[in-house]
Amino acid sequence: MKYCAFLRGVNVKGTNMKMIDVCQVFKEAGVNEVISILASGNIIFSSDKKPEYLKIILEKAMSEHFSYEAFLFIKSHEETEHFWNGNPFEKNEDFHIYAFVGIDGVENILMNEFESAVKTENEDAKIVNHIFYWQVPKGNTLDSSFGKVLGKKSLKDQFTSRNINTFEKIVKKMN
Repeated sequence: MKYCAFLRGVNVKGTNMKMIDVCQVFKEAGVNEVISILASGNIIFSSDKKPEYLKIILEKAMSEHFSYEAFLFIKSHEETEHFWNGNPFEKNEDFHIYAFVGIDGVENILMNEFESAVKTENEDAKIVNHIFYWQVPKGNTLDSSFGKVLGKKSLKDQFTSRNINTFEKIVKKMN
């Protein structure tokens, strides 16, 4: 079975790691056909083990090897395709579109946070098939009220986000 692990907080705020090292940790943890996509912590691999088990093993291996509290979210090939195919927003060079990978129900937590945040012009969010999507004008990602919510420590083990273009790259590599 092919999977993609989406690591949270990789190569931001002092948590720096080379993807070649991350891939090695995954291999040593017992998964196969390990490759990385971009430097943001997207690891494609294969395993016959269940995702719930893989999450525990891989988070432990990453935490021990890199001396940080690792959080990752594992999605099957089919689930990963849903992130790309479910995007409700039109492609527009003036906007970033993000999709959020996380625990069951996190899309509702994120929508509540989004609805109570002050929005920049044309900032929008939608939930499609239990996936939270966020559209924000380029240059406003970190400045937006909702963007600041994303760094909340209380949410760190619940989700990670990727630009929609990253999902396209991952899906192409998984096929």
